[in-house]
Amino acid sequence: MTENATPALGRRTVLQAAFAAPAVAALAGAPVAQAAPAADDSRFTIAVLPDTQYLLDEGGSDPEPVREALRSLAKRRREANIVFMAHLGDVTEHGTEREMRLADSVFDSIGNQVPYSVLAGNHDVSGDDQRGPTPYSRVFGPERFQRMKTFGGFAPGNYNSFHVITAGGRRWLLLALDWRVSDKGIQWAQEVLDEHRTLPTVLTTHDLVGGSPEAALSEHGKRMWDNLIRRNDQIFLTLNGHYWPSGRVTLTNDAGNPVHLHITNYQERYYGGAGMVRFYSFDLARNVIDVETFSPWLLTRRDTLPEAETAELSGELDRFTVEIDFRRRFAGFAPPALPASRPARAVLVRGTAAYWRFDREGLPSAAAGPVAPGVVARDLTGNGNDLTVEHLHASAPDVLTWSTDHHDTQPAHASLTFAGGKAPDRGAVLRTAGNAPLNSQKFESGYTIETFLKLPSPFTGDHAFMGVLSWEGRAGDAGKHSGWSDDEPTCSLNVSGERFLQFVVYPVPVDADPTSWSHAIPVGRWTHVAIVNDGRRTTTYVDGAKIARNAAGESRGITTQGRPFVLGATQFALRYGQGFYGSLGDTRIVARALRPSEFLTARG
Repeated sequence: MTENATPALGRRTVLQAAFAAPAVAALAGAPVAQAAPAADDSRFTIAVLPDTQYLLDEGGSDPEPVREALRSLAKRRREANIVFMAHLGDVTEHGTEREMRLADSVFDSIGNQVPYSVLAGNHDVSGDDQRGPTPYSRVFGPERFQRMKTFGGFAPGNYNSFHVITAGGRRWLLLALDWRVSDKGIQWAQEVLDEHRTLPTVLTTHDLVGGSPEAALSEHGKRMWDNLIRRNDQIFLTLNGHYWPSGRVTLTNDAGNPVHLHITNYQERYYGGAGMVRFYSFDLARNVIDVETFSPWLLTRRDTLPEAETAELSGELDRFTVEIDFRRRFAGFAPPALPASRPARAVLVRGTAAYWRFDREGLPSAAAGPVAPGVVARDLTGNGNDLTVEHLHASAPDVLTWSTDHHDTQPAHASLTFAGGKAPDRGAVLRTAGNAPLNSQKFESGYTIETFLKLPSPFTGDHAFMGVLSWEGRAGDAGKHSGWSDDEPTCSLNVSGERFLQFVVYPVPVDADPTSWSHAIPVGRWTHVAIVNDGRRTTTYVDGAKIARNAAGESRGITTQGRPFVLGATQFALRYGQGFYGSLGDTRIVARALRPSEFLTARG
């Protein structure tokens, strides 16, 4: 430990439910679940227990907060999906036989209900990891961990260990390294990393980053960084204790990727830290790690000011979110295994009216670079709804380009990128021929329109109400006058200035324009959109989820007028202004309502 000045306490959050109560699943944003943690859960928690030395001190202390913390983790492992617990060293104050026997009995509170690691701090041992047997190594040696499913092994000498954790549909490596790792210890850690080259790695140790006045590598930490961490891209997060106040810093490794280095230590706080626990709650769907800090023991007792202000911490260094694009961050050593492409015949379900894709099957001339006017994208149903490329307003050649970028579950592994915009108007469209059957189909028994789209990141410029797909024409020419304008087409999917999807359609039997609005769709990632009409009403799905603002009015069919169907823009007053700005992938129109299990994203 280093005796730094105690920082001022930050503001406290709203009272959480006591950790011992059933409502504890709300802690750290943890999901409520009754089953045991599932290996494919996209949300899981790694708990961290830092320096407990002041509570395991033979000179006089109280081990109950540590015991309660461990009992609580075991009791609440399902609700919080706790897959592992890492202790950060300085288990005891003096490292004596008596203190280690006490630590032994305290750690029996968790048993093997939650797998865990323990590493030695400077108050547990002296010298480096070549020191030989100690009371610490006899209590926290291989025999203690070998029955845990996560346990991978110890280095010679029994001071450095590793675990392999299964969570979030993948395996993760956790290194638990001695407070003073020798050259032999670093060599061993490198061998473990080499043997698990595709596993994202959390490195835990006692002394790595110091926290006063700002978080920075300690002298020993610089050695660890230069000789191990920066050289191994798979290490994305490090956790250490020893110093206070807590802090964090992000450094860039040799691969150009961020490494998050965190100090966690609360021994200077009331009751020696009161068995303070930190939750690292991974949410792979949201690409974040939510972090929060609390004492399970104190959450049940807030009668005094020291108890109340220590029970849970809400300062920016104790409760925060780390944003990590896990897929991108891990791509260098563990590229994602994506589904294989599927041929058109696999997705030509009953009633398919048209299906376009932009790989060689649907776009025989597909090649990297601009897509020239006149290029044809085939309707793979054979129904004669081929699309022909046209550039709008004498746009530059790169207004439409071909790419292998695609949604993970898209059948074809290709897309088209549109560089449409305003001031001046520019863009490209793909249009059916004047005699295509789709131009006049009215779909009065129902329909499903699907497409994959991606908005660029950053999403710059004014692209309000750019068209994604539409049928050409004027609503007024079809006798529809009650909508926003006689000059708008009778069916279109557009993107508003707020990035809301707008689906507007004029049904066949009535003069109305029931319109659906989505939430703001994300930028920089692929989105699947499905518009499903059952012959009465329309329901829009974004990435398989039904939106809230589906049109309430009855809606049967589409008032088509024999004019072309178009990808890449929406007409107004029979002319095109701006074109779409973004990428489009597979697009399918089916003459019936599909269930989500039948969408293009489904793997049959």
